[in-house]
Amino acid sequence: MYASDDNVIPFATTANKLPPQSIESEEAILGGILLDPVAIERVRDILKPHHFYISAHGRIYNAALKLNAQELPTDLLMVTNYLADNGLLEIIGGRNKLASLVDRTVSAVNIDALAGLVVEKWKRRELGRLASLATELQHKSNEETPLEQAFEQLQDFIYELQRSSDTAGASHISDVVINLFQDIEDRSQGKVLPGIPTGFYDLDAITAGFNRTDLVIVAGRPAMGKSAFAAQIAFNLAKDHQFPVVVFSLEMSKLQIAMRALSSEAGIESGYLKTGRISNTQWEPLSRGIGALSELSVYLDDRPDPSLSYIESECRKVMAKERRDLGLIVVDYLQLMDGNGGGNRNNEIEKLTRGLKRLAMKLQTPVVCLSQLSRAVESRNNKRPMLSDLRDSGGIEQDADKVIMLYRDEYYEPDTQEKGVAEIILAKNRDGATGTTKLLFDAPFTKFKNMVRSQPVQSGWD
Repeated sequence: MYASDDNVIPFATTANKLPPQSIESEEAILGGILLDPVAIERVRDILKPHHFYISAHGRIYNAALKLNAQELPTDLLMVTNYLADNGLLEIIGGRNKLASLVDRTVSAVNIDALAGLVVEKWKRRELGRLASLATELQHKSNEETPLEQAFEQLQDFIYELQRSSDTAGASHISDVVINLFQDIEDRSQGKVLPGIPTGFYDLDAITAGFNRTDLVIVAGRPAMGKSAFAAQIAFNLAKDHQFPVVVFSLEMSKLQIAMRALSSEAGIESGYLKTGRISNTQWEPLSRGIGALSELSVYLDDRPDPSLSYIESECRKVMAKERRDLGLIVVDYLQLMDGNGGGNRNNEIEKLTRGLKRLAMKLQTPVVCLSQLSRAVESRNNKRPMLSDLRDSGGIEQDADKVIMLYRDEYYEPDTQEKGVAEIILAKNRDGATGTTKLLFDAPFTKFKNMVRSQPVQSGWD
């Protein structure tokens, strides 16, 4: 199938056009800085030398920034002397160039708006660079740059450009509390959820759900049920609140995750599903379970070593397909992620946790990431995990908004009175109380269940 004429990009009509720019605005900004000693204070945080289209303008502006950083005036004389001392005066057009900037400028009253315009023109020029990068990657062989890697490079470029657009800066407290009041009113009227619920009511009672910018670390020793716990939160959210969720499983395959979910939904032990030993009475609930799961907006990805840019790209694809925000992102698990190799593993883990936190903030979606615990747990008499047991990096604890640790006493003590009970230890909660709640753990179905009665919450303030 060939592309229609409507889908053909008219390169010929754009090839001879000048890149977006506003030379008059650049000159007015520089003239204002040379006239007004405090003008640069209003634009220095949003306007950078590389934003200027004319390179000479960028050099003049950079000179003004250097002087300002030294708490020196940015008037005509000081800027002229600085450029002359650094061998740049003739490169920018000499003294006459600087004098003409002052002559053409009346005041710096509109310097903020002009700076915004110059930055906008720069961003549009960057779109042209994106097109050039795409063209360059288009002609590379798969051996030079695999197609998936090419897409990731473009995604990284777009991410950096979008991040540079965030120039909101400081907000007056009055604006913030007005927005806060509206948020509280919406919650009181049930228009929005207080937080993203887990489906486990005792845990939700402590956390009030996950915030949309939360990085939630779920940690535990092997066989505690971390993967089942995180996946179940995702399925609970999709089923009870119709939110789309994405689960990235670096350890289990899509089929394994689906098998667990189907076992739980159909009420058939996973052992029967794995062996195919299905009785005549089980086919009907099996069909109902498949139908129910098929209706959920749950997306599974089992790529073994996803990068941060890959995870973001896939999440954005789901958001575009669903035409709405995600409810939750699950990454299982942190230590298997691609940290770009070659460096100290602790530093790589810190970079990954920081990246996952940024992802939650960018997509306004909580990220639940599983993490291993160190073997130090096994050497203690009390094997309940602590924050200090988080493996590989203090960055995990630092970047996480919430840290949830799982503990099942029967794993260590088969004769315990707590058989079939899992402790859910909220070890860190940036927004408030910490504490421990309990869930039932149904091992044949690898499923967590709410207790029949809410357990008393042991809590303290973080």
